[in-house]
Amino acid sequence: MILKVFVYGTLKPGERNYSIYCKGQVIKTCRAYTYGYLYQLNLGYPAMTVGDNKVKGYLLTFAEETALENLDELEDYHPQRSPQDNQYLRQKLAIYNVTGEPLGEAWSYLMTPDNIQKFRGTFLKSGWWTDKENPRESWEEYQPPDD
Repeated sequence: MILKVFVYGTLKPGERNYSIYCKGQVIKTCRAYTYGYLYQLNLGYPAMTVGDNKVKGYLLTFAEETALENLDELEDYHPQRSPQDNQYLRQKLAIYNVTGEPLGEAWSYLMTPDNIQKFRGTFLKSGWWTDKENPRESWEEYQPPDD
């Protein structure tokens, strides 16, 4: 079974965790967005909550569902733990391509507002995050590197 995951932070192509968790496993990459609120955390990476702002990123299609186990570990999400004991929560979200056409649902990782506050999240109105030490173009201009 294939696996679809919407990524908006360090798992995006060209960001620091892509080569560790995604490279060689992703069979398709598509610029995409969903709705939520995006925040820069004091931990050096972003988080998203439920909301009505566009959060821009990529829809990654993995060849195997087993990739989800490694992503869950990275995001400190364990399905058997209570939501307050997880750093992120994994949830299926509606995803859209750059022209607004629905791409179906995909897994993504959201954070509770309490955790956003705990990690001193700063709202990113643009809906786009990138590692400040490794700047990228805007979502509209960015071209991910080839695998």
